[in-house]
Amino acid sequence: MGNWSNSRQCYMQRENPPPPFDDYRWQGHTDGSIWACTRQQGYDEGEHLVTEWVWLPGEPDTVVIDPVTLAYRAIASMQLAPPLVKSAPGAGQVGLVNMPVWLWVTKTENTWGPIKREASVPGLTVTATAQVAAIDWTMGDGKTVRCKGAGTPYVKSMGIKDSPDCGHRYTKTSSKLKDCKYPVTATARWEIEWQSTLGDTGQINLTQDAATQLRIGEAVPVLVDPEDSAVKVPQKAGCGA
Repeated sequence: MGNWSNSRQCYMQRENPPPPFDDYRWQGHTDGSIWACTRQQGYDEGEHLVTEWVWLPGEPDTVVIDPVTLAYRAIASMQLAPPLVKSAPGAGQVGLVNMPVWLWVTKTENTWGPIKREASVPGLTVTATAQVAAIDWTMGDGKTVRCKGAGTPYVKSMGIKDSPDCGHRYTKTSSKLKDCKYPVTATARWEIEWQSTLGDTGQINLTQDAATQLRIGEAVPVLVDPEDSAVKVPQKAGCGA
């Protein structure tokens, strides 16, 4: 169909081989080139292509519309956002060494998907569909946990057990770290499939990051004096982790 001309609002394609000079499309000229100017007209079932013939002394002001460019336009309109991270223990709470940490994200259209958007120019439309394939949790202790689902939200009735699909256990406290917390990053790995009305297809991979922090301490033994009913709790140094 050729390349798009902004000034003429059509796709321009040179006639090759050119028609003989006695063809009406030359309009009496014997230099330059004959171009097919094709555009869409009508709507829905009445939509059709219309072509007019144009003589030009030189090259038209055309731009190449790459389907991948339209795919990125469609992705931009999705307004993909970082994952909405949750954990147990959560913010303001203290977890314990060797105890389960549950990790999950809250699903929304633009933080998890699936989400579908289109981008178009006359004669070409690209449809893109995005979905998170996995979340990589960088736990701050040198370990990375890959969760292919959103994870399972923790509720108290689940007790002390590992998450069935997305969790971690720390082997050391966070007491020597900045703010006495492990820095945690959740990286959402988006897989975006696109296809055009001209039959082109492709896949684009993107990532979105979100950060949180987890404070991990150790269980503090409780000492009981058999001669005294008062309970004595040892004090921890630093940030109490």
